[in-house]
Amino acid sequence: MAVLFVAIVALLAVAPRAAGYPWQVCGSTGQFTANDSTYLASINSMAATLPRNASTSPGLFATARAGQVWALALCRGDVNATSCSSCLAQGFQDLPSACTYIKEATMYYDSCFLHYSDLHLRASDDTAFSSVFYLPYSANATAEPARFDRVVAALLNATADYAAYNSSVTRLYASGVVSFDQEIPEVYSWAQCTPDLTRARCRDCLAKTIQAMGTPLYSVGARVLGIRCGIRYETKPFLDGPVMVRQSSRSGGLVPAPLPTPAAAPAPALVPSVAPPLATVGGEWKKYSVAGLVLIIGLPALAAANLIVAFFIWRRRRRSAAQTKKLYPSYSSEVDDSENVDSMMMDISTLRVATGDFAESNKLGEGGFGSVYKGTLPDGEDIAVKRLSKSSTQGVEELKNELALVAKLKHKNLVRLVGVCLEQQERLLVYEFVPNRSLDQILFIGNKQELLNWGQRLRIIRGITRGLQYLHEDSQLKVVHRDLKASNVLLDADMNPKISDFGLARLFGRGQTQGFTNRVIGT
Repeated sequence: MAVLFVAIVALLAVAPRAAGYPWQVCGSTGQFTANDSTYLASINSMAATLPRNASTSPGLFATARAGQVWALALCRGDVNATSCSSCLAQGFQDLPSACTYIKEATMYYDSCFLHYSDLHLRASDDTAFSSVFYLPYSANATAEPARFDRVVAALLNATADYAAYNSSVTRLYASGVVSFDQEIPEVYSWAQCTPDLTRARCRDCLAKTIQAMGTPLYSVGARVLGIRCGIRYETKPFLDGPVMVRQSSRSGGLVPAPLPTPAAAPAPALVPSVAPPLATVGGEWKKYSVAGLVLIIGLPALAAANLIVAFFIWRRRRRSAAQTKKLYPSYSSEVDDSENVDSMMMDISTLRVATGDFAESNKLGEGGFGSVYKGTLPDGEDIAVKRLSKSSTQGVEELKNELALVAKLKHKNLVRLVGVCLEQQERLLVYEFVPNRSLDQILFIGNKQELLNWGQRLRIIRGITRGLQYLHEDSQLKVVHRDLKASNVLLDADMNPKISDFGLARLFGRGQTQGFTNRVIGT
């Protein structure tokens, strides 16, 4: 589902003391009538479980669906479970009356926010947030707006980086502080995403929120609150938890601030002073302190140790890449991207629930590789789970190598890989669900050919061509599919084609135009 970016509220000029929570955003997807008790009953049913589910989850986050209503709840990363639960319970009390009979509504509090709608905003949507609530303060922070803008912008980006890439994967949250001057001793920041976003999507969402703030940043505070992420800064502290990003500004630039020093220890007993050691440089004697000699001797030794460790890590990775290439010559070590693959790992329990424990009623098809099942993730996203059979000859290392390749390919005419699971002797590939199945089922089975008019056929041909053009020339890798056929072209809800099944694909070098294989392959 494509979700448009809509700015709900822009540039509200309010005094700092008046910029308090809560704030509500009433959407425009439609209304339900006073006689329609079903919609309100669905909201009330979620009110009984969603606050508890969110407050007891590691990420202080939960989603729910009841009838036609989909809801999302998130608490700020530094609040405790009790505060989280009570905040969300308050949201369910306030929001239906604040946005009376409106199907889509969001309520923002200081420590949590609640959103419900008749439209489902998935974590995998191209746009990571559908609405933004922007509130700057009207008071200017300082007489140095240009310098303040640079310092705050750097702090916000550093906080966003930490939330997306350095925080716990179950709680994409970060807080920050930067010292400024005597007038404004410190500026504080906060950034957070819903934990069902990938790290890359989280950072992209936060980048959009920072961009939505505009420039210059010269007020004493501002925040941009979205359904999938939010960011905020103020010249007064507003968080309860520890600071994760600590910076210091000097002459408008940023340097890492010193770590907090431990409590002072008792002063050591006085000892007779010792003359500083002497060293000779260029035939002249030069005086060094003990600390200086420690640095002179210790730093080169430490650097040498780091080089040795780095060498062994490099050699180990090279040996691993060579072994993978030997096992699976279709791909080269260029594809080694284990971190990217690891970030896509999914729990077997999640996929069992999503597919009804691989129920026959959810089976979409079966082939030599295994079976494909339809499933629905907890956030409501429909998926297709390819369950490789036990007799499949593809090994785990080879599979991860293939996944690293597919994960790098991003194009609207290629089926998108959502995740992978390698638990409990299972090898599961999770793809986006494409509702109209494969092209061969329309062309060759029954009398379904009539479903395609000439305009649709031309669009399918062009889409396949664009996908191949991307694989051969436009992607960062050069890939030859080697098994392109009607059954490997899937059709989405609008009959747009998506090339699938890269099990036999081969990676080519940038200047390579020919390749040889020792066996007949493909169809």
